[in-house]
Amino acid sequence: MRAEQWRKGILIGVLLLAAFWLVSNIWGLAGKAHVAVSQANDAKWQYEELEARKATLAANLAALDTARGKEAAIRTAFGVARPGEEVIVVVPPATATPTTTPSWWEKVLSWF
Repeated sequence: MRAEQWRKGILIGVLLLAAFWLVSNIWGLAGKAHVAVSQANDAKWQYEELEARKATLAANLAALDTARGKEAAIRTAFGVARPGEEVIVVVPPATATPTTTPSWWEKVLSWF
């Protein structure tokens, strides 16, 4: 009877160790799956950003492929103008200030 209890105790101990080992492996796999999913989402986001950038660059290349686009890029980058062109400077309108002169009593009161 005593030997049978020992065997059952050892069997239960081995089964508990195996269960603990399996649970720890499952826990580790769940963590790795979470990391893999988050990295996949990051990669998808980066891919979408790169595709948007690619579309923008393709549009810029198409604009620069024309003579007008090349001229605009050169004018912007180097600040050049065609012969005969002049610079136009737009100045904001001056603020209108009243030009009335104070009366003699306003001058006297301003001293106080």
